[in-house]
Amino acid sequence: MIDPFIALRGEPPALQVLKHPLGFVFRVLRGFSTNQGLLLAGAIAYYALLSVVPLLILTVFLLSNLVSQAELLGVLGRYLEWLVPSQSQAVLGDVSRFLQNGIGIGALLLLTMLFFSSLAFSGLEKAMAIIFAHRGRQKKRHFLVSAVLPYCFVFVLGIALLVVTFASASLQAMEHESVHFLGTDWSLRGVSGLLFYLLGLAMETAVLTSLYLIIPVGRTSLSHALIGGFSAALLWEALRHVLVWYLTSLSRVSVVYGSLTTAVVALFCMELAATLLLLGAQVIAEYELLGDNAPA
Repeated sequence: MIDPFIALRGEPPALQVLKHPLGFVFRVLRGFSTNQGLLLAGAIAYYALLSVVPLLILTVFLLSNLVSQAELLGVLGRYLEWLVPSQSQAVLGDVSRFLQNGIGIGALLLLTMLFFSSLAFSGLEKAMAIIFAHRGRQKKRHFLVSAVLPYCFVFVLGIALLVVTFASASLQAMEHESVHFLGTDWSLRGVSGLLFYLLGLAMETAVLTSLYLIIPVGRTSLSHALIGGFSAALLWEALRHVLVWYLTSLSRVSVVYGSLTTAVVALFCMELAATLLLLGAQVIAEYELLGDNAPA
């Protein structure tokens, strides 16, 4: 098959994509398949699943010294529903039972979280290195940076969760307020719900954008990272609603897997999310490759 972009070499990459949007889509999917994207996403999802519960326990334990545990669990429940549709309460139930039993955060839990989190980030970094191979041939990242990067990112996520918890408390208080306009009291419940949803979408986009900025070796344009992050977030939102409808209306996964249902659904959802994350990276990489032959 003749590559339609060969004849467009030298033109700006944005113009090339506008002239052949379907060709660009096929180019991305071909590159994703060549890089074994589904296998890479599966590995990332597996290690992420092993680290998510210890990470949640540690996060709630540490942040509960600053805000109430009930508020933290409420916020986590809402946003976990974005990551593991229909199974967020089951995951939070495991976290709550651990905390209610009064078990201390020992060295084993801490090491488990650190070990599997590092494996998840290491898998993501290696997957990004494969996708952005044209960068890796030119520049290598120091191994100490790769070792410290996962824990810095987890720390930043903890701060972000704390900020979102305070913001969520303000939005929940807004639900009980109303505005008097044209002789009628208008409840702010709908506005509060919309703002809460937009806050979650903004956080999702920010996390994805930051991953595209810091994980791949070399420099990623902020505009490219934002486009990739926002596109991946929108795709996940659409897919998430389909998953919620399917899992609550048609799926019989609980009959097949029984007590393993939560783990199976969580792993499946995380693999889909990891696939979209890597697809976004593949879009950025292919766009950069189109720009390699563009005029300076």
